[in-house]
Amino acid sequence: MEAAVIGGTGVYDLSPGSRTETVNTRYGAVQVDIVKVGVKEVAFLARHGKSHSVPPHLINYRANMKALKELGVKYIYASAAVGSCNCRFAPGDIVVITDFIDFTKARLATFYDGGEEGVAHVDMSDPYCKNLRKRFYDAANREGLNIKGDAVYVCTEGPRFETAHEIKMYRQLGGDVVGMTSVPEAVLAKELGMCYAAVGIITNWCTGIDSEGVKLHDIKGLMAKTGEKLTRVFVKVLTGDLSQENCSCAGALVKM
Repeated sequence: MEAAVIGGTGVYDLSPGSRTETVNTRYGAVQVDIVKVGVKEVAFLARHGKSHSVPPHLINYRANMKALKELGVKYIYASAAVGSCNCRFAPGDIVVITDFIDFTKARLATFYDGGEEGVAHVDMSDPYCKNLRKRFYDAANREGLNIKGDAVYVCTEGPRFETAHEIKMYRQLGGDVVGMTSVPEAVLAKELGMCYAAVGIITNWCTGIDSEGVKLHDIKGLMAKTGEKLTRVFVKVLTGDLSQENCSCAGALVKM
């Protein structure tokens, strides 16, 4: 099994014919749904749990990513609900994440804490696999899924929303969308040599962008409109011919 989809808020069902496996890792146990698509299998992981019971700052990111690695996964697409601080991207739009700015504070963000695991650094010049991003754009065009553009993701600790001046700062730093989950998820995937790409579904304007304040739009409605098609595009790419020869993901880790 080489492919996986990580579902964010509102994206939980990959297929009615899936089976569930529990993967035990040194960081904890993780439930993963497996579905067969043609001759291939795709793993599906609900980031917040199937009932959306785990807040972003308490997600066991290391267990999640290690479980996918132990299943043999090399290629991951992730979806995430995000707020927009760029007026070009409105609620309901879909964006492809190209880079991130990390404002998390208290998360376990590496597998390499010294000791038994040793010390390592990971190259983040391409945090979201360029090959998977290109393939997603190509498949989305063929499927008629409208992508509004590329976006820089600002990751905050949560679970609170950001203040208006925080959002002003993020905009000045070049951020386009704000979420609470892409870090350390993208970093851990890179440490494990997996190709990882993320797509954001914009659910609200960030604080201070709209005069009404943060107003969450109908997430379930947005997912009903775009979620099925988005998942279909993910699976189309993941069940095709993939290779790590055209990206640097597999060799991004530098051990000391």
